Amino acid sequence: MTAAPARKPGVRALAAQATRDSILRAATKVFAKHGYAGGRIEQISKAAKSYDRMIYYYFGSKEGLFIAVLEEMYRRFNEAESKLVLGAAAPVEALQAVIRFMWGYYQKNPEFITLLNTENLHRGKHISKSLRASEYSSQAVSVLGEVLTRGAQQKLFRDDVSARDVYLMIAALAYFYLSNRFTLSAFLGEELETPAALAHWEAFLIDSVLRTVACGPQKQAG
Repeated sequence: MTAAPARKPGVRALAAQATRDSILRAATKVFAKHGYAGGRIEQISKAAKSYDRMIYYYFGSKEGLFIAVLEEMYRRFNEAESKLVLGAAAPVEALQAVIRFMWGYYQKNPEFITLLNTENLHRGKHISKSLRASEYSSQAVSVLGEVLTRGAQQKLFRDDVSARDVYLMIAALAYFYLSNRFTLSAFLGEELETPAALAHWEAFLIDSVLRTVACGPQKQAG
């Protein structure tokens, strides 16, 4: 028997999804600008050209909406990362591609950093209630894990370094630089957001990771 074709969503379902998506986009901007405490439901509904009651209908509460914003942020990150074509690439080039992706994604999506800063101020109490957060993180780490495994099989990478640790290393070096670039620029007395400065840090980030995972006592980048 052949499987029945999937039914297309009806007009009502499409309208509901459009409303929900519009609220999420508006909430992302409002929370990124004003933080969780400063972001008000009426601001979000106005920006979404919707109504307060629709926010409560789809998300239950302000906290529920904020959790949904964080989940959507991680979902979009994973979706973008999944478009990387890494299977045919040599392990070193594949790892470089993952690093460049993360570094570039943070730059192109500044609200990602802003919202994470906000949630960290709240000690992660909202995202800890998400049922999907660990699912999204496991996907991101598994992409890196596949690259590291191939590199280890080809005797290019160490086999005693975990994908989780390398992921944290990339995220830390990229995230810290961008989230603190304004204060660091003042502290160091140099502009960290110029194209040259950003390109320099990308190269330093790639070199640091490759030296960490490379085989041999010298651990030099390939």
